Amino acid sequence: MYQGMRGMHRARGGLRYWVFYLLRDRPMNGAEIMNEIESSSMGFWKPSPGSIYPLLESLSDEGLIVKKEDGRYELTKEGKANAGFSGMFGGHNPRSVEDIVTEIGSYLSYMEDLKTSDAEKIKPFSDKLKELSERLKKIAGQ
Repeated sequence: MYQGMRGMHRARGGLRYWVFYLLRDRPMNGAEIMNEIESSSMGFWKPSPGSIYPLLESLSDEGLIVKKEDGRYELTKEGKANAGFSGMFGGHNPRSVEDIVTEIGSYLSYMEDLKTSDAEKIKPFSDKLKELSERLKKIAGQ
């Protein structure tokens, strides 16, 4: 099975398939999904927040998943019925300022999930995160 899934991320919609596959077992947040894919692929692939969070938003907009109060996503009745096999082909590459801002938001969502599920991973980067925050404020004109 590993051999078949090894290249799954290269196929259009492969990430979408993984998300459906993982959420059928239990609700997860974006960081947990990324870590589970990395573990399942034996470290071969870990999707980026810029891939996961726009996909989660899209699946939510499609009514296939719902974000629970604890920040974890679960399949809806429609999502369970589709199980990720229909309409699962899509992709995203940032090509405009709007796309880049959206991707930054995705990374921020990932960091928020990490703070909730594995805060120790963030602690060593506290100073860098503060620096990035200041840079973003300058760009935003604050």
